[in-house]
Amino acid sequence: MKKLFLLFIITISFLGCSKDSYSNRNPYLPDYSFSINLNLNLPQYSNLRHPSTAVRVFGEGLGTRGLIVFNTGSGYRAYDVSCPNHEFRDCSTLELVGVSAECSCDGLKFLLFTGLSEAADYPLKQYRIDIMGDVLKVYN
Repeated sequence: MKKLFLLFIITISFLGCSKDSYSNRNPYLPDYSFSINLNLNLPQYSNLRHPSTAVRVFGEGLGTRGLIVFNTGSGYRAYDVSCPNHEFRDCSTLELVGVSAECSCDGLKFLLFTGLSEAADYPLKQYRIDIMGDVLKVYN
């Protein structure tokens, strides 16, 4: 009976672990479904071929106000361009400052390698990326 109980606990533990169980919830940023392909051969995205570089991508229906895509050197990260720590304001569109994104409303700086800030309640809202040759598929 003890072995059966132990097997049950181990099975439940493994079933609860999934790479898609990541929570992307934020009370200030709504969830919008989108998908965009970024071709690294195009001039506006070619900088993403180099480590520690980022681009902002704007367009209808891309996150809340647009995206930040960042080359970490070992992969890519995509974030919402809106500051995740307060409601929408004119000043809450993040600006790129080196390897950080800064909110001009309150001066919060987020490291693009991790999406974290020392003083923020919420990290940057992160989106999924699939790499298909020279194309990055960014989606939610």
